[in-house]
Amino acid sequence: MKFRYANENDVTLILSFIKRLAVYEKMLDEVVANEELLYDWLFVKKVARVLFVLDNNQEVGFALYFYNFSTFLGKAGIYLEDLFVLESYRGKGYGKGLLKKLAQICVEEDLGRLEWSCLDWNTPSIDFYKSLGARVMDGWSVYRLTGDTLQSFAKESTHD
Repeated sequence: MKFRYANENDVTLILSFIKRLAVYEKMLDEVVANEELLYDWLFVKKVARVLFVLDNNQEVGFALYFYNFSTFLGKAGIYLEDLFVLESYRGKGYGKGLLKKLAQICVEEDLGRLEWSCLDWNTPSIDFYKSLGARVMDGWSVYRLTGDTLQSFAKESTHD
């Protein structure tokens, strides 16, 4: 199994994988990313990385991740934002290969953990993650401010 990091010429391919993931997750209407935004954030600001898994030199899956930090561990970790394998390549070890590669990066870089989120209804992925030994973070919920709510909250006085 071969892997390669995305480069500036892969923006169209990255966006294609993001949209395919969004279709799978029934969230395509929420994708506002475009090639210009991805280019700026991934290759100019360099806030995240994209790793492709290859079959015969063809990209068949991707993982988009960034570094986070655990105050309890006192170490950085990897947060896997997106993992997606093309449907015709599922069940052939490519998803596991991407996760294993990220785990190897964690070990090589002395990072504290590899973590990600999964939609509650996505039973095939949940079962897959559990088969790898990943554990559900019971008692934790994800919270998010975005869009107009984020803008409004940011404009409120910090003295309240």
